Amino acid sequence: MTCPNPSSATQPGTGATPVAIADGVHWIGALDPMLRRFDLILRTANGTTYNAYAVRGSSGVAVVDTVKAEFADTFFARLEQVARYEEIRVIVLNHLEPDHSGALPELMRRAPQAKLVISTRAPAMLKALLKADGQEIRYETVDTGDEIDLGDRRLRFLHTPYLHWPDTQCTYLLEQQVLFSGDVFGCHHCDPRLFNDRVGDFRFAFEYYYAHIMRPFKTHVREALALIEPLPLAVIAPTHGPILRERPRRYVARYRALSGADASLEPVPADAEPLRTLLVFYLSAYGSTARMAEAIAAGAEAVPGIRVSLYDLEGGETGPFVDLIEAADAIALGSPTINGDAVKPLWDLLSSLTVVSLRGKVGAAFGSYGWSGEAVGMIEDRLRGLKLRVPVAGLRLKLIPTDGELDDCRDFGRALAQAVTGAGAAGSEAGDTAAKPVIDFADLA
Repeated sequence: MTCPNPSSATQPGTGATPVAIADGVHWIGALDPMLRRFDLILRTANGTTYNAYAVRGSSGVAVVDTVKAEFADTFFARLEQVARYEEIRVIVLNHLEPDHSGALPELMRRAPQAKLVISTRAPAMLKALLKADGQEIRYETVDTGDEIDLGDRRLRFLHTPYLHWPDTQCTYLLEQQVLFSGDVFGCHHCDPRLFNDRVGDFRFAFEYYYAHIMRPFKTHVREALALIEPLPLAVIAPTHGPILRERPRRYVARYRALSGADASLEPVPADAEPLRTLLVFYLSAYGSTARMAEAIAAGAEAVPGIRVSLYDLEGGETGPFVDLIEAADAIALGSPTINGDAVKPLWDLLSSLTVVSLRGKVGAAFGSYGWSGEAVGMIEDRLRGLKLRVPVAGLRLKLIPTDGELDDCRDFGRALAQAVTGAGAAGSEAGDTAAKPVIDFADLA
């Protein structure tokens, strides 16, 4: 599927023509209709846009964001129709990722008098991105509440880090009530009609983009919304996807809903004691890891204040489990060792977790093995890489667990639950116990 191709009369973004989005404000970006994968991880059925903007004030012009380097010619062709290079006083980069900063070096050569404005978190990234170019670029950093005066127009800055890089910010044009939001409220959806009230249905792209780009940073989304929601909003102008001029607050409200408090696994009475939640996932080739999982769950359930759920990964898609994990306090993952590795469905689940925030959650690994038993240690390493705490050393058993070894599994579950609830010795440990050896009860016989 490519960009829609209605009649030229309904295509404001075609050719190299700038598009007015408010009084004195023009879109000068570029269309990329054939893109099918962005940053290797996002699929883009409709391609994408690289949105950049020019703002004219009585004392000069500001350029807000640029485009991917491959589209610089189109960007400059549009810019030259609304401003002379000597009029450009300010260049604002809300986000330094190459798809927004690609045309910056050439723009600074053409408008050397212009002042580059970036967030307080951006200088190191700017230097790293431009080091191959060898160009020295002067810049000024801004924070929330800082303003730049263009005569009859003022740009006010909002510091919105981690949406979705540490350097990100939004820029608000006070007089026209236009929010240049960077990647916030954006999506990968290319349509030359540009505006949300003229393009086709892009809800899927909007939700998909949020899920993969913004969802891991829900806390930061809520902090940004606290700055954005009080603003009068006539237009939201993101760096990707449609410009939101028709009821823009719908999209702010949708972000609020998507970033709200995590739903509990099921409704809990208001007067109930709060419970911590532990999810135990496993796959089992011959039943041994399954028996371990059941014993671990039973041991954990013996600890007051915790609720345990048990899932066989062979029986379900990984997608729905991501929402469960995001709402849980802890996960335990069990896999046999096959060909020196954990099994693929478990890796699929772990790779899916990059879209949620896991910091502070507790993780653990267990599994049976026949020869070498590497799976447990590999899973633990990945859990740590995802920023989970691993306070209880992994448990691996050789072949079929004995009754005594199943007792050890129950002890393992109990220790894990205590680490989650804060009860007992395991719960009082500070930090990770990575230095402890993996427990191999088969070798203790």
